[in-house]
Amino acid sequence: MTAPPRLRVGVIGTGRAGSVIGAALHRAGHVVVAVSAVSDLSQLRAQALLPGVPIVDIPEVVAAADLVVVAVPDDVLPGLLQGLAAANVVKPGQFWVHLSGRYGTEVMDPVTKLGALPLAIHPVMTFTGTSMDLTRLDECPFGVTAPDELRSAAEALVIEIGGDPIWVPEEKRALYHAALAFGSNYLITLVTQSAELLQQAGIDHPQRVLAPLLSASLDNALRLGDQALTGPVARGDAATVATHLAVIAEQSSTAADAYRAMARVTADRSVAAGLLSTSLAEALLDVLSTDQGVK
Repeated sequence: MTAPPRLRVGVIGTGRAGSVIGAALHRAGHVVVAVSAVSDLSQLRAQALLPGVPIVDIPEVVAAADLVVVAVPDDVLPGLLQGLAAANVVKPGQFWVHLSGRYGTEVMDPVTKLGALPLAIHPVMTFTGTSMDLTRLDECPFGVTAPDELRSAAEALVIEIGGDPIWVPEEKRALYHAALAFGSNYLITLVTQSAELLQQAGIDHPQRVLAPLLSASLDNALRLGDQALTGPVARGDAATVATHLAVIAEQSSTAADAYRAMARVTADRSVAAGLLSTSLAEALLDVLSTDQGVK
């Protein structure tokens, strides 16, 4: 068997994801020929993960590459692509790939109309922007969206850099991204808020207390789903929940609001899973629907 052709890669944006994906493509045997980096930190990442690669303006990145990796924030992506299309820098037959979770390939229509071959590959991973992230790419899921004729090319690119391609239909891309943000980003918020409340309760090393509990909870949730639910909401302990709301509100009204919102969702899921009776749920929801316990 012959190896697939090596591509000249240009990376637009060497933030945490762009710099790591660029390094992963280099590791796979492609040649990173140019990158763009605006901030001092992005320039440092480029120098650390892609040493010797020229840092140039965006049009120069595009001109030098067979494969253009666009690694910019979601809200920046549409305008950047429109601007580059208007600047007439796209080369027909050039691969363009973005790393955004929110978008599929329709957002790339401005460059696709000029002959670009659009791919969307989103790593389902949180990055630090350092070399340790390269090991995280091994078997990392990537949300892949592409035109049918380019699906195999997108999946092959993900496999080359060590990832596991997961197909995401174009029309479901925003929901896919919302689900991931719900789980990952808000998990961090929940953990850090829990640690802060423990500190306010006089616990000196809250991470040591939380680590085994939260690790077990995550494992149980992934294996068992809603059947893993425990605690006062799943048991219908309305008085305990009211006390929780009261003491949390003394520390942070924002945290109390978050507790109430998550408790409502947990109660609904507990009823649907057959863990919580409707009679106990009514008393619990009464506590959650009023200011009871937070005055």
